[in-house]
Amino acid sequence: MSTAARLALYGVALLAVFGVMFVAGRALIPDSTVADWTKEAKSDDHESMGGSEDGHESMGSGSVTENVRGLSMEQDGYTLSPVESPVKAGEPGELSFRVLDPEGRPFTDFSESHEKELHLIIVRSDGAEFRHVHPRLDRATGTWSVSWSWPTGGSYRVFADFVPATEDAPNVTLTRNVEVAGEFTPIDPEISRRDSVDGFEAALTGNLAAGRSEALAIEITRDGKPVEELQPYLGAFGHLVALREGDLAYLHVHPEGAHAEPGDLSGPEISFMAEAPTPGRYLLYLDFKVDGEVHTAEFVLEAR
Repeated sequence: MSTAARLALYGVALLAVFGVMFVAGRALIPDSTVADWTKEAKSDDHESMGGSEDGHESMGSGSVTENVRGLSMEQDGYTLSPVESPVKAGEPGELSFRVLDPEGRPFTDFSESHEKELHLIIVRSDGAEFRHVHPRLDRATGTWSVSWSWPTGGSYRVFADFVPATEDAPNVTLTRNVEVAGEFTPIDPEISRRDSVDGFEAALTGNLAAGRSEALAIEITRDGKPVEELQPYLGAFGHLVALREGDLAYLHVHPEGAHAEPGDLSGPEISFMAEAPTPGRYLLYLDFKVDGEVHTAEFVLEAR
């Protein structure tokens, strides 16, 4: 048999095998399943390109990127450098980072916002271990740093919140994740309007709404009595940070009323206006100051 004849016979045999496999596959896999696979593949291709049905970039929760902050290490040309910190829980050390300008150079020209040039918010990915601190800036190198020790292991989100000292500059919130070695027990936050912290009771009234500003009020009591000695903290009687559960999209709101001056006292209620970018569950953290000490109360609300 010639070489050409052998190749032709081999090709016929292959076609026969593939034909049997195709028929068997069609018998085992219904047409509806094949159609579902095709639909899912098209959907995956669309989402992998950052698209959604309304033309906005997909963020995994159906939200629109311009309505949320704190989801990227870059905003308006500013970039958050990698964060240096202790690698293990309980290990003392220093946490440091730099903000880079649109040309990639260390940025040092910050406006004072709420009495600080930069606010550093750090929270574990499940909403636990919230901290709001103020690192110091080495203007020679552009490096921000603060003494630091991680309380537990896990994945943490680091937010750098600031306003550049330029005309009509927007508020900028940059973020990075930090992985920390060590044991931790994840939490599952439940809806909560009350919290006890350091002998104080904090009770929240009002609701969050998606796309609409709503009033929130938090009353502080101690031993069942209203606390009327709330002191100014960073120019206000309270600071409220809200993070969307899951992706930790960032909101930073402040109380209603005039700037709080040193020596002023207020209480027992702190009022806020807040707007959630999308429906979902939000983790709220209130910083308030009494007798020279800052305390943090935590709440969980559902925005509809």
